[in-house]
Amino acid sequence: MLARRFGLARGFDVYDDELSAGQAERTGAETTARAASFLAQASQQPLFLWVHYYDPHHPYSPPEPFRSRYSKNPYLGEVAAMDDELGRLVQAFERHAAGPVAFVVVSDHGEGLGDHGESQHGKLVYQATMHVPLLVVGPGVAPGLNDTPVSTRRVFHTILDWAGLGAADSLRVPKDEIVLGEGMKPFLAYGWQPQVMAVEGRLKVIQAGRPEVYDLVADPRETRDLATTAELSRPLRTALREYPVPSLAPQPSSALGEDERRQLASLGYVSVGATPVARRDAPRPVEMAALFDTLDTASTLFVREEYARVIPLLRKILVEDSHNLDAALRLATAHSALGQRAQAEKAFDAAAAIAPGSPDVGVYRALHLARGSEWPRAVPLLEQIVALSPDRLPALEALAQLRGRQGRAAEALGLWQKIHALRRPTTAELVHTGELAMGLGQTTLAIDSFERARAVQGTAFAHDLELGVLYLAARRFPDARDALDRVPASHPGYPMALFKRAQVSVLLGEPDQATRIARARQKADATTRELIVRERLFQGAGTP
Repeated sequence: MLARRFGLARGFDVYDDELSAGQAERTGAETTARAASFLAQASQQPLFLWVHYYDPHHPYSPPEPFRSRYSKNPYLGEVAAMDDELGRLVQAFERHAAGPVAFVVVSDHGEGLGDHGESQHGKLVYQATMHVPLLVVGPGVAPGLNDTPVSTRRVFHTILDWAGLGAADSLRVPKDEIVLGEGMKPFLAYGWQPQVMAVEGRLKVIQAGRPEVYDLVADPRETRDLATTAELSRPLRTALREYPVPSLAPQPSSALGEDERRQLASLGYVSVGATPVARRDAPRPVEMAALFDTLDTASTLFVREEYARVIPLLRKILVEDSHNLDAALRLATAHSALGQRAQAEKAFDAAAAIAPGSPDVGVYRALHLARGSEWPRAVPLLEQIVALSPDRLPALEALAQLRGRQGRAAEALGLWQKIHALRRPTTAELVHTGELAMGLGQTTLAIDSFERARAVQGTAFAHDLELGVLYLAARRFPDARDALDRVPASHPGYPMALFKRAQVSVLLGEPDQATRIARARQKADATTRELIVRERLFQGAGTP
């Protein structure tokens, strides 16, 4: 979820987001090792280093010895393991950094661990997930504790301060402010009430349909709601009222490939991406806590394509939350993927009733139609969706495939090129793009596509014949020779490979060209036999 493709690498000279194939998360030990290796080679210029540890995070699987030491609480085992890695990182930084050094240690969220019914994070905005560790060590920071509520946004200002670029809002001198936060996932994913929180001094207010107020000093676990008795300051009320709630307008596709979706699902970052319907009577997230675990399990099963197992859970969600568009679309899509056409149509109708005119319902219904014999019905739907949302990746992928079925190769190729500009292509897609481009006479694009596929597949690459033909057309004769030499005798197109290789041999003036021509004649099939007879290059090439 921190891959450079999401824009997070901007501003960094070095951004290391490499993961091994199929790996969804990098261990803390590997992260420390990579950071230490970088530090050992860093120059003596002023250095800013940002290191992200994914531990501790669900799923909890700490390394030894912390796994055994915290066998009854693996979450704490991951906390302890990360703390150990942090010590190694600090030592490495102090060894290699020149001049005064400063550190900020901060978390992006806490973990619910059952607090207010939330086992993980992202659904509620109580202190269990919103109150995070924040350690500031560096010039001008006196040792000790400070209980002034501050925002993690102030880390930015503190770094500017240390860099001599302005001391405003620096944590070196924390000041009283209204600290704001939000919890919008339930709103954006399920259509529940948006959540905004504000802390001023000892008072915390959560606005989600109605306000909740807690005294964090007297009641740190937020069990006694003081909304009917607490007096809130005007700045606090204004901050809550003016907080910008995200729009529910359709958002551009995140352009995730299937492998990336599975990786994120394994880490708990899953959503079908439906745009919910905002309604005044939407439930408050805390009132839906009994559904949290079911929602998390259903999301993970859905993205892992375990459709038969997820259907009962989605039905259970819709019984409890009948306006949950996310669950309705997942249910329809699960039935569609299992080939249960009638159930899928019924579920799509139910989703359309929840959100009339929703572009999301249109996308997933079109994808459903594209899977079956009624695929021509999907084409106008997909055309309309792509016209309105040009970067809607699932619609682009489906339309590209259907353009191929329609025999409209040039349009299909154009769509695949646009798709690959939005996300990394799979090797199968690169091969398909190469074949389309080759058929359309776009030699340069075809060569590029096949070369990229071969770079990934290595010896498993099975399209050296096509690549050799393309190199020959581009007059890249040595490359054509090498590609054609890699075509095995078991390849169904081996006679063509021998014919093309004989052509290349003549063009390169190889001493064994006559032998290659003779071998092409000997192994010729019905297609190449006629080509050999007519080939002018072979006339006068001599005999072996």
